[in-house]
Amino acid sequence: MNPNPSAELLDSLLTLTGQTSVVRSEVRVWSMSGVERVTFTDGTAAVFKYAKRPFDSEDQALRLAHTLGVPVPEVHVSAVQDGWLGILMEDLGPSVREADDLDGVAAAVVLHNTRTAPALPVLDQERLAALPARALDHLTRLRKAERWQDTGDVEDTLGRIARAAEARSAGSTLEPFGWVHSEFHPTSLHIGEHGWRLLDFARAFTGPGLLDLASWHGTTEPVHPLRLRVLLEQYVTAGGTPDALAPRAGLTAENWALGWHRMWAVEWFMEQAIVWINDPASDPAYINAVRRHLTDVAHLLEI
Repeated sequence: MNPNPSAELLDSLLTLTGQTSVVRSEVRVWSMSGVERVTFTDGTAAVFKYAKRPFDSEDQALRLAHTLGVPVPEVHVSAVQDGWLGILMEDLGPSVREADDLDGVAAAVVLHNTRTAPALPVLDQERLAALPARALDHLTRLRKAERWQDTGDVEDTLGRIARAAEARSAGSTLEPFGWVHSEFHPTSLHIGEHGWRLLDFARAFTGPGLLDLASWHGTTEPVHPLRLRVLLEQYVTAGGTPDALAPRAGLTAENWALGWHRMWAVEWFMEQAIVWINDPASDPAYINAVRRHLTDVAHLLEI
């Protein structure tokens, strides 16, 4: 199988649209996906995005979001080939500025007030509470592959979190509960001349909307509950549900959200390590990230 069939995918999409010749310009490319701007012979342009599992249903999520009134790029055409998804979508042009916190809360209010879509995967309390056990399963698989051997601390911390998970996940279905973007960062919000559009719906699901707000400032810096509290207050002021500020599982809303977002990230990192990336050379970076996040999870969720 072609490890990256982007050229063949683009040819298929061009056939579907009746276009023949393009100039390709990379915007962002990594091992599992890529984004390019393609310019046609008539001078018009589109964005070409390609991705492999588990990012291969973004076209469906974008179409759903568009149908339900969420401002997103319009999907022109999509196709799947050799396990890779290809999408030709609306070219939004250059952004006029970077998105700020007020842009983020305004977009979150719109998304979280959107009617839920049955086609999206669900992360309810039961599935949220299962994340640490799923992470332990990934660790078992990694060790069977003779990787992640010196990670007894990771196993111990995950075990403690797993034992407390049912109690600490209480409040998962408090509002806002519905659409979760899951990659909700300033770079996923395009501010153009004609307003904003939300990008990057590859991992959208139905679940606790607070996870979006907890992800907004990223995960590379130390957790900052007070900064998230301010963002939650701005969210409520912008029209978000007042329940966004309500305590959950005996914790402040901001600590609950940051703790569970980091646990969600840990499980995802470990799944990438053994399933999607599966590259032993990347293990040190993944182990460092997992350790850092697990320390935050245990502190934030008071475990």
